[in-house]
Amino acid sequence: MKRLFQIFGGGLGWSLGGPIGALLGVAFGNMMHDLVHGEEGTSAQTGRRNPPHATSGSPSDFHIALLVLAARVIKADGKVEQSELDFVRQQFVGMFGKERANESFKVFRQIVDQPIPLTKVCGQINSFTTHATRLQLVHFLFKLGLADGHLHDQELEEIRRIARNLRINPYDFASIEAMFHKKEDSGWAHKVLEVSQDATEAEVKKAYRKMAMKFHPDRLTDAGPEAQAAAKESFLNVQKAYEQICKQKGWK
Repeated sequence: MKRLFQIFGGGLGWSLGGPIGALLGVAFGNMMHDLVHGEEGTSAQTGRRNPPHATSGSPSDFHIALLVLAARVIKADGKVEQSELDFVRQQFVGMFGKERANESFKVFRQIVDQPIPLTKVCGQINSFTTHATRLQLVHFLFKLGLADGHLHDQELEEIRRIARNLRINPYDFASIEAMFHKKEDSGWAHKVLEVSQDATEAEVKKAYRKMAMKFHPDRLTDAGPEAQAAAKESFLNVQKAYEQICKQKGWK
């Protein structure tokens, strides 16, 4: 019976939303199966499962992409740590509010258990997101990989693979990666701004303006408030990198 729910949900999802729709369809199929069979608890009054509250409105593109890509990264090292699951829930609460985050997390837990066709999924994400939005998706994935305090090699390689499929060039990838280095590490600021350590003042200023524009939250207005909130951290890292280089070089 559960397999029937999966097939129905997956087929419906694919017809409505490509590979991502198929993943969400299977997730909802599993949830409907559990709902019908009372596998997640019952109401004290009726003895039946209380259905989850409906979220208000359709989830944003950024939201959907986060669900799927986070599931890829969280499984990259072959195991799913509770710290990683807690981090995902915490981030969703901060970005979407508690009620919507709880519903999203239920779907996320179902997606984690499914095989995710990376190339097809990223191809679909590319079709409905801007480059600026995809940069923030990669930024979030780095935060997720570090949820347990250490970015494992498998997680880093998975994020790199995702970034390539999202058409993020190696320089932008290195810039985002550097944002998560310890700020006292030599060269982190130059990597964030994508300049060499012997760059002139004029070159650094030009790079700063370029990177500030690239990561500015205003570039994500079409992606919704969640994506704009995520962009603020990246933008602040660009500012800190510029300020540190100026301080080191004695520039005003």
